[in-house]
Amino acid sequence: MPLAKNKAELNGYFTQNGFVVEEVDKRDSKGEGENDPCLLWAERFKADRYQALFHLGFLKAEKWFSPSVEYLYAISELLITKLTRKVGIELERDAVEVSPSEDEIRKLLDEVPFSIGMEHVDARWITSIWNRLLEVFRNEIKEYEGKVATYFAEKDSNIHVAGRIFFHLVENKDDREPFAFMATYSKKPPKSKKTVHTPLKNALVEFKDNDKKLISLISSVIKAAEKSDLISGLLESGELFSPISLTASEAYTFLKEVPIYEEAGIMCRVPDWWKKKKNKVKMSVSIGDKKPSKVGLDAIMDFSPVLYIGDTRVTESEIREFLKMAQGLVKYKGKWVEINKKKLNDALKAFEKVMDMGADSAMSLSEAMQLQLNAQEALGIESEAIDVTVSNGHWLKELKETLTNPVVKEKPDLPQSLCVELRNYQNDGYHWLQTISKFGFGACLADDMGLGKTVQVIAFLEHIRKTKGGNALLVLPASLIGNWQKELERFAPEMSTQLLHPSASTKKEIEIDESIFLSITTYGMVKRIEELKDKKWDIVILDEAQAIKNPGTKQTKHIKALTASTKIAMTGTPIENRLGDLWSLFDFLNPGLLGNKNEFSNFAKSLKEDLAGYSKLRKMIRPFLLRRLKTDRRIITDLPEKLEYNEYAALSKKQVALYKKLVRKIAQAIDGVEGIERKGLVLSSILKFKQICNHPDQYLGREAYKPASSGKFKQLGEICKTIYEKREKVLIFTQFREITEPIAEYLEEIFGRKGFVFHGGTSVKRRNQIVEAFNSEEYHPFMVLSLKAGGVGLNLTGANHVIHFDRWWNPAVERQATDRVFRIGQTKNVIVHKFVTKGTIEEKIDAMIEEKKQLANDILSSQGEKWLTEYSNDELMELLTLGGD
Repeated sequence: MPLAKNKAELNGYFTQNGFVVEEVDKRDSKGEGENDPCLLWAERFKADRYQALFHLGFLKAEKWFSPSVEYLYAISELLITKLTRKVGIELERDAVEVSPSEDEIRKLLDEVPFSIGMEHVDARWITSIWNRLLEVFRNEIKEYEGKVATYFAEKDSNIHVAGRIFFHLVENKDDREPFAFMATYSKKPPKSKKTVHTPLKNALVEFKDNDKKLISLISSVIKAAEKSDLISGLLESGELFSPISLTASEAYTFLKEVPIYEEAGIMCRVPDWWKKKKNKVKMSVSIGDKKPSKVGLDAIMDFSPVLYIGDTRVTESEIREFLKMAQGLVKYKGKWVEINKKKLNDALKAFEKVMDMGADSAMSLSEAMQLQLNAQEALGIESEAIDVTVSNGHWLKELKETLTNPVVKEKPDLPQSLCVELRNYQNDGYHWLQTISKFGFGACLADDMGLGKTVQVIAFLEHIRKTKGGNALLVLPASLIGNWQKELERFAPEMSTQLLHPSASTKKEIEIDESIFLSITTYGMVKRIEELKDKKWDIVILDEAQAIKNPGTKQTKHIKALTASTKIAMTGTPIENRLGDLWSLFDFLNPGLLGNKNEFSNFAKSLKEDLAGYSKLRKMIRPFLLRRLKTDRRIITDLPEKLEYNEYAALSKKQVALYKKLVRKIAQAIDGVEGIERKGLVLSSILKFKQICNHPDQYLGREAYKPASSGKFKQLGEICKTIYEKREKVLIFTQFREITEPIAEYLEEIFGRKGFVFHGGTSVKRRNQIVEAFNSEEYHPFMVLSLKAGGVGLNLTGANHVIHFDRWWNPAVERQATDRVFRIGQTKNVIVHKFVTKGTIEEKIDAMIEEKKQLANDILSSQGEKWLTEYSNDELMELLTLGGD
């Protein structure tokens, strides 16, 4: 999987109760048009996802599988394999039962790729998918008139269905003949749905008068005997039909020939130590037993290799003793060990190579951790030679456990100047940021949207300011400037800040005041202000850090030119869903940890053949990436069911000009006007100010609606990008019907697909269709509603985000709208985003509501906006005048 995607893939993601495979974006597809297999399979998944997945399992893994689809394919392929190896499946047919073993489930859990919804994948989820796929097979075989073997052969001619014969090899207590062998066959007793196994000798009695059936039964044995002298001899002598003892040499021959027997359609039961390769020679490299002299990724680690046979540690001299023995099985310390001289020699060479490395060179913590991704390649050891694993020594293990499990038993000491009470998990995050910065690592705070990343980082910054001082730099999208300024004023009012942006200064040259603790700028300004890159910062923080996901852009290169002792990235987008994004992020936070771009790209490609690499990568980055989810039971207990946030948007230059012009016009028009005429003028003016805050083109009656012209549109885009990355759904409420379509058209670009528009002109029939489709499992990401039409009577629990694009300043009306989502049947935490335009009447009235909440609720609920008409001219103009003027 290369870092940059340039070919069409069959894309999918995991949901709480299943999965969704999405249509391929045809604009990016370079396939074969209507014959493109991606598009054909996408249609099959759309028609019946479980049936499509079951049949996908008969293919070979294709290049056009995305990691998530490849994972789903692995489940289907495993089911098909187990079905074809099910002895007696012809007898059981649609009553067949097969299930994944605990080891197989554990392996699947280790192989979960970095995909959307990976947090949902657990043993219950895998079992649920498995059972749905098994049901597909049962339904199809029930209707199929031919044999089960023919059914599978039609799907794939290379599939060989297991016959009714089973070979068993077990250990004996007799040292002279330490193994026992027995062949069985399956049969279905009368009035039973299940097959049973009975010794093969019973077949001689059952079929004594029917040679044809006996030969049919043992046809798989005859086939195996063509390639195996051992089985050929047992068949000719008749010993195959009775339990017999085997020597260690004969058992070794049997174990090595198991693939021959299985290919012939015979199922084999063998000791666990062979099946699970527990007697295999392997080497573990232990790293970081002692505390290094300095911290950080450059810290020098001690490391040493250890040889094992199975779980038993062996010395170099013991390996040399094994090499003197004959090839085969020998008992060592009460366990059977395979003496394979080539493998033992390879193990010895690998061991000596690592010993020489330890003697000749030092290994940094970064290099040591890279070993965990692909130890064999990093150490220059052939992959076939020996299994190499990396284990953490005492110091490194403690360090990783501290960073990976940041739960604090006692609440950490927060600065007294911090004006907020942190939730339990936020205390953990605050403590984690302190710990990781102390060790000199970069940190990614990747909590789910709504969990309060901003307040955790503000708490950390205030702690640093009070204990160490220095200079911090915050880089963010321009649309988030207002949010951060508000949160800083609210939670850390003593912290000195400066905004390095043209909107905050009339000077052509933007100067950095060294006495200010926190400097705030945008991604776009980093490339324009050279001083930012020349200065060594104590802390650099990136908000919405997915902005540097593409390593090749100029913006990313300028950001990576920033230097700091501590680097922090914040993102609510699951950036680890795409490995290229992940590499770019860590190249900023902890350069070298994931290797260079080419090294990581090669590793990513290897995941196609070895899904276990996902587990290694996850373990490697986990100490440096803290991601808590709203679905996590430990988090849910710490959260209200409904999270409400003000989202502060800034006016664009065009909005500022129109707003100021309207203020001047109102000031002239209101002078000398009284009574009903004045009330009408005030209310119509407030309506116009709201339109300007929404979008200049709404106020001007134009149709262009360019997103760049509206702060709210840019804010909406940022929030909805994250909602899309999580494949969640959102309702957007506005009181203006005329802006519903422009908002919907903009969101189609953000989500890459259509949503719904719901207003007074929507017919009753269409309303029901929209509600049903929106609440279905199919991904319709958004619905734009006029507040009057959509505010009551609808059940839209398919969404878990509500955005109030403009405000009625009537809490009762807004609550009714929010309750379209926050109601019985909602299983997720609901996040309510209330848009407020900074410096405008929207912000001032919102502040008044917050200051006198109960009084404001009573007045607004009964009067709406009419109470504003009671203001004097001076009070009204103060309310309307743009903040800062």
